[in-house]
Amino acid sequence: MSQFKALLVSEENGAFVPRVVERDTSELPGGDVLVRVQYSSLNYKDALSASGNRGVSRNYPHTPGIDAAGVVEDSRVAEFAVGDEVLVTGYDLGMNTSGGFAQYIRVPAAWLIKRPAGLSLRESMLLGTAGLTAALCIDKLEQAGLTPEAGQVLVTGATGGVGSIAVALLARLGYSVAASTGKAEQSEFLRQLGAQQIVLRSELQEGADKPMLKERWAGAVDTVGGDILFNVVKSLRYGGSVACCGLTAGVGFKGSVMPFILRGVNLLGVDSVELPLVVKASMWDKLSVQWKLGNLDGLAREIGLEALPKAIEQILAGKLVGRVLVNLG
Repeated sequence: MSQFKALLVSEENGAFVPRVVERDTSELPGGDVLVRVQYSSLNYKDALSASGNRGVSRNYPHTPGIDAAGVVEDSRVAEFAVGDEVLVTGYDLGMNTSGGFAQYIRVPAAWLIKRPAGLSLRESMLLGTAGLTAALCIDKLEQAGLTPEAGQVLVTGATGGVGSIAVALLARLGYSVAASTGKAEQSEFLRQLGAQQIVLRSELQEGADKPMLKERWAGAVDTVGGDILFNVVKSLRYGGSVACCGLTAGVGFKGSVMPFILRGVNLLGVDSVELPLVVKASMWDKLSVQWKLGNLDGLAREIGLEALPKAIEQILAGKLVGRVLVNLG
């Protein structure tokens, strides 16, 4: 048994309060592998869990954190040995299983992959679920036929975790990127990531009552959902596709069949949580070699456990830019 620090969210008088506490590994859930966590990252879903969203986490007290990277300290399976460097993203980690905002996790072996040779543990969490999701979106768009020659690609919610990495990845792959944001003051940040055009969020909110809009985008990565998503669908060029992975602007939208039957466009859903492990591993390999980004530190700021409650408030208020790396060392 080992003592360790963790962010524990407790329900107190109807409010959900996050505190850094001391825990013991004997309190962790059962599982095949005990991992000493070195890094995690902050995602919107973590903030929902930390604020008591029962659609994400049912039971409290609870430790959020859907991402974790660290070193195996104990293993009951042959696939992982003590000292192996490993990653976990998604599945039930940080949802109803004690998550990565702690110095230890215990998880099923089926959730783990060994650290890709081309990434350090720190780099893997600079990417985290956000990077994996951005890569999955781009991969799905390319499977649907998108190429750099097809035209400009839009990224909505571009200053967020998924959006910022999507902008950087698309630019790295030779695409002309238009980055949409409600934070006009972050235009230079987006240009440094590789965006060639900045589109204000208000522009994408116009025309929600129209069945079709002018053709603009060869493809899009949408991280926000809501009416903005369907406005993007209505603005796709003939045969274009949008990969949808987020909901910060809402879970519903006003839609019609018109763009689909008149322009042959595609709305592609992207999930990174329950994806088969072999698919996750292949995407991590791609992120570590062919799609490796050289400017990861420019995307993120690094904090410790004690600073997490403030960062959670910021992400819920829509005030965070880029990624937040959580150092658990």
